[in-house]
Amino acid sequence: MQTHMRQEINEIPEAAARLLDGSAKALAEAGKALREKDPAFLVTIARGSSDHAATFIKYAIELTAGRPVASLGPSLASIYGADIKLGGGAAIAISQSGKSPDIVSMADAATKSGAVSIALTNTLPSPIAEVSSHAIDINAGPELAVAATKSFVNSIVAGLALLSEWVGDDALKAAVRALPEHFEKAVKLDWSAFAAELGEAESLYMLGRGPALAIASEAALKFKETSNMHAEAYSAAEVLHGPVALVGPRFPVLTFAARDAAEASVSDIADSLGAKGALAFATSDRVKTARKLPFVATGHPLTDSLALILPFYGFVEAWSRSRGLNPDAPVALKKVTETI
Repeated sequence: MQTHMRQEINEIPEAAARLLDGSAKALAEAGKALREKDPAFLVTIARGSSDHAATFIKYAIELTAGRPVASLGPSLASIYGADIKLGGGAAIAISQSGKSPDIVSMADAATKSGAVSIALTNTLPSPIAEVSSHAIDINAGPELAVAATKSFVNSIVAGLALLSEWVGDDALKAAVRALPEHFEKAVKLDWSAFAAELGEAESLYMLGRGPALAIASEAALKFKETSNMHAEAYSAAEVLHGPVALVGPRFPVLTFAARDAAEASVSDIADSLGAKGALAFATSDRVKTARKLPFVATGHPLTDSLALILPFYGFVEAWSRSRGLNPDAPVALKKVTETI
C-alpha cells in the first residue's frame, strides 16, 4: 500500500490543475489589486515549507517585476508588537492551515498598516483569510502526510499565477498553465541512482541559486523531516565561502540546476565538488564530473525550477521507507504547528 506522502506526490499534477481552474477569479482580482497599488516593495510572511515557497516567490517577483521582496519574521507582530510601516507595499502570507497565530498576527498587522495583503492558504474560511485583503485558496485538497508536498507546490503555483496576472506576463501565464502537464512527467522521474550511492552517509548538502535555492531549502527540510538525516541548503556560490571545507570524498552533494541564467555557474560548482571526490549529482546536462539526474525542461526558467522538486519528493519518500521509517509520521512532528 502506498504511503499518504506518495499518494499526495502523485496528486500534484491534478492539484495544480484544480488550483488554476478553481482560483482563477481570486488570482485575477488579487493581481488587479497589485497593479492598482503598484507597490514599491513586497514582504512575505511564512514558516517552514511555506517560507521556502515564499523564498521562491520572492525570487520570481524580483526577477519579473523588479520589486524588492523581504521576509518578515512573524514574531515582529506576535511577540514584539513592532509597528512596521508597510503602507507603500504589499504582503503575501502563506499558511496551509490558515490559523497559526503568529502568521495571522503579522498578516493582520500588514493589512492594518495599509499594505495590500494576500493570503495563500489551503483552508477557507480561516483566520488568515479574514485578516487579509485577498485570500486565494491554493486548492491542494486534504494533505494527510505530515511532510507537506502538494501544498508547497501549489503555494508556488499560486504565487506564479498571481505574479503573471499582476505584471501581465503572457509567457509566464502560458508556462503556469502548462505546469500540470509538466508535473505529470516530473512525478515519474527516477532518482534511485542517487539513493543507491548514499550508503551510510549521515549528512549532505543541497545546492541551488535563484529560485532553485528555495527548492534546495525545501529538499533539505524534507530530508530532516522524513529520514532523520542532516541536510543543509546553500547557495551554490555561498557553499564556497566556508561550508566547502566539510566536503571530502563521497560527501553527498545534490545540486538543483534549472535552465536559467545560473545553470552554467551552478554546474561548474557541482563539477568542482565532484573533482574533490564528493558524491556530486546535479539536474543538468552541462555537468562533466558530477553525475546527471533526470529533469523536466518546462521551457520557462521559473517553472523549470519548480518542477525539480517533484522527482526529489519521490526519491525522499522511497529513501525514508528504505531506512525503515514512516514518512507519513516523522518522529516528534505533527501536521499543524501553531507558534505564537
